Amino acid sequence: MKGGGRSKSETKKAEPRLSVKKGAAAAKAGKKTKKEKLAKDPNKPKRPASAFFVFMEEFRKQYKEKHPNNKSVSVVGKAGGDKWKSLSEAEKAPYVAKAEKRKVEYEKNMKAYNKKQAEGAKDAEEEDESEKSLSEVNDQDDDDDGSEEEDDDE
Repeated sequence: MKGGGRSKSETKKAEPRLSVKKGAAAAKAGKKTKKEKLAKDPNKPKRPASAFFVFMEEFRKQYKEKHPNNKSVSVVGKAGGDKWKSLSEAEKAPYVAKAEKRKVEYEKNMKAYNKKQAEGAKDAEEEDESEKSLSEVNDQDDDDDGSEEEDDDE
């Protein structure tokens, strides 16, 4: 070691407060771990494919016809990517048009979906409020019963 510096292991031992604990950091930051993620709504419309993915749908079929023995997904993806890069803007235009059409349809479906969700949320809030009022009344009754018993013991 030159200059009397510390090795990496000595530095780690000397300053434990600098170490980062993954679990504690995530908890402090309020970030959700993989297990805590909310379940996805199966009724939510799927996002539309980009122009490249619209192109890849067609390209995969052509590639499989030419190379029927190929089992590698990555090879097809790389070949498709290379082909897409070599296409001119004019050659990409039909795929871009299809992607735009799908995007418009998706946005229309999302508006309808969000409208349904908003209506459902209003109904759920009304039900929650009525349930809360019932549970608050029951909680108050339970508290009164407990305090009377304590008075009797004295």
